Order: sequence, then structure tokens, then C-alpha cells
Amino acid sequence: MCASLGLVGSDLEFARVVRAWRSFGRRYHTLEHLSACLVEFDSARHLAQSPAQLELALWFHDAVYRTWRKDNELRSAEWAARFLRGHAADEAVATSVRELVFATAHVMSELSGDAALVVDVDLSILGKPREIYDEFERNVRREYWWVPRRRFVDARCAILRSFLARPRIYHWPQFHELYEEAARANLDRALRMLTSRPPR
Repeated sequence: MCASLGLVGSDLEFARVVRAWRSFGRRYHTLEHLSACLVEFDSARHLAQSPAQLELALWFHDAVYRTWRKDNELRSAEWAARFLRGHAADEAVATSVRELVFATAHVMSELSGDAALVVDVDLSILGKPREIYDEFERNVRREYWWVPRRRFVDARCAILRSFLARPRIYHWPQFHELYEEAARANLDRALRMLTSRPPR
């Protein structure tokens, strides 16, 4: 991937990124999640306008992850851009990858092209079989172990409802056909489970 972007001497950065994904406290946002995203992207690589840039964005998209911060995606995006600029990549490439990483903040529902694709890949977990999705929810809660349950339930329900409120969760037809129906069922079930007992 780096070679296709004309980058050399990236071994040290690779080690730093892997170390970040292995950092303490992660339960879902781990190398397993990264690997799942890369495998998912392999089946959709033909859809990408700039496959190497999108793949690099996946490597960085949760490289910075601290549950008490609200700027993880921005910091991850800036890290990716610094890496590219430090390896003499074109500014257009650095800007593009930065924007792709930041798209995974999931604050924009109207996306297109590679930005839509990287988001669909990241959200593919929502449409996975029930047992995989339920483990995802449990692991997210483990990452937020320090948040009181009442506060966690309120925040988590708001996030899940925001996805359900979208006309489409997935932008690309391939992902919509594969995951949309299952994702909505998983999200609805998760909401019912979260609200089935009074928060303490």
C-alpha cells in the first residue's frame, strides 16, 4: 500500500500504528476490528477511486482512541496527514486521506465516493450476524466501563437512534444490499436491550 503511494521507510510508522491499536483499554477498537475492516474492503476494493488512500485511511481511522475524548477521529486524521507529509507525499494525497479518516466520525450522513465507502466499511459491523453484533455492543460497553450506566445508556441510545433515523445507513448498493436490513434489526434489538431495565 505504501509503495503504491510512493512512500518509503514506513516501517517505524507501521510499528507505531500497530502499537496504538493495541493500547490499553480497547475491547472493540482493536487490531481485530482493523483486520475486519481490511477484509471487508478487499471485497469492495473495485469500488474505490483511490484504493491505496482508502486502505491507508482504514489503518489510521481508529489509531487514536480514548473514550474520554471527543476528537479521536480528528487526531487520527491529523496523524495520517503528518505521516504522509513527512514522507513527501503530495499535499492532495495527505488532504484526501485526512478527510477519509475524519469521515469515520460518522457525523455526516451525506457522503459520496471513497468517503462513503470508508464509512460503509467501518459500519459493516452493524449488519453482521446477531452473535457478532451483540459481542460488539458488549465490547463497546467494556471500553466505556468508567461511565455510569444511566449516562452510558442515554448516550448509546442516542447514537443508535441516529443511525436508525437515516434513510439509508449504507451508501453503496453493495453494502446496502448486504447489511441494511440486518443492521436495522440489530440496532432495534440493541435499543430494546439497553432500555429493558432501568438504568442505575
